[in-house]
Amino acid sequence: MSSLPAVLLAAGASPTPSPSPSGTTPAVPSLQDAQQSATNAASWVEQNWSTWLAMGLQILLIVVVAVALRSVVRRAITKLIDRMGRTAEAVNGTALGGLLVNAERRRQRSQAIGSVLRSVASFLILGTAALMVLSTFKINLAPLLASAGVAGVAIGFGARNLVTDFLSGVFMILEDQYGVGDVIDAGVATGEVIEVGLRVTKLRGSDGEIWYVRNGEIKRIGNLSQGWATAGVDVTVRSGEDLDKVKETLDVVAGHMSKEEPWNELLWGPVEVLGLDSVLIDSMVVRVSAKTMPGKALTVERELRWRIKRAFDAAHIRIVGGTTAVEDAAGTPDPTATVAAPSVFSNADSAQAKATTPIAPQQPEPPAK
Repeated sequence: MSSLPAVLLAAGASPTPSPSPSGTTPAVPSLQDAQQSATNAASWVEQNWSTWLAMGLQILLIVVVAVALRSVVRRAITKLIDRMGRTAEAVNGTALGGLLVNAERRRQRSQAIGSVLRSVASFLILGTAALMVLSTFKINLAPLLASAGVAGVAIGFGARNLVTDFLSGVFMILEDQYGVGDVIDAGVATGEVIEVGLRVTKLRGSDGEIWYVRNGEIKRIGNLSQGWATAGVDVTVRSGEDLDKVKETLDVVAGHMSKEEPWNELLWGPVEVLGLDSVLIDSMVVRVSAKTMPGKALTVERELRWRIKRAFDAAHIRIVGGTTAVEDAAGTPDPTATVAAPSVFSNADSAQAKATTPIAPQQPEPPAK
């Protein structure tokens, strides 16, 4: 059986119609051309299918390994953070647990560290997998990496404050400089820490206001809640008081306060009379100090002042403040000390008063008639 092109040639017809004189009629491909194209395509697929299959398997392997590795790493980080939390709970059960560990502080610190570690791990693993997939397609990664480096530098310069805040927050959390419940002096604000973030730290001031402090703005930190605090009271008495009696009275106050609740828990050391802090002409200052629980120094100072005042009143020891007026020997002030001496100008008929009277102007004489 002859083919269709042979039949058309025998009939005197051209297998491909010639274009019209105007050239607008497109050429119609013949069945032989279509068959040749299909043969070429099949041959190309047959030659490259193995390459495609290898690339597909390689990409699939990269994706599967990256997802599995990311899941394993994130799970390991989560277990590590949970172990840190269990360790903190175990310490909470000890005698020093309530002093050194704060549950909310540990929880937020663990969550922040875990979030940072998981994000960094995901970025590194998935980024590396994406680059490996692109290299599988024979894509030159050098221009892409150079462009990413330039873009990263530009973003770093443009958002340098944000980067500074983030890095400062990460190091503050990792170094455990402060946590929830601590009273800190951050320079720009002072108050109790109510939330620690990677970019912003929230403080509650003494008047109840909330301060939002960027971590990059904190140049120095004074933590007032770690370790112990010192309560200091200055007692000013008259210079004529008996120092032995003053010290004995203060020792009695310190002994009673150290045995009573709740002050026996707030005081971490005995109330000590340090001695004379200063001596003036009519007064002297006795310094009293005590080591207290963190954040309780002001409370202990107020109670000490209250007890010292009552004890001094009972012992007839007078407390003075600042510059005091010198009293006479009898102890009663002179009522005429503040009265001014009489003046001669108070009498209108005195010679001094008449001497200060202004001279009346002279009237001009009338003209003669």
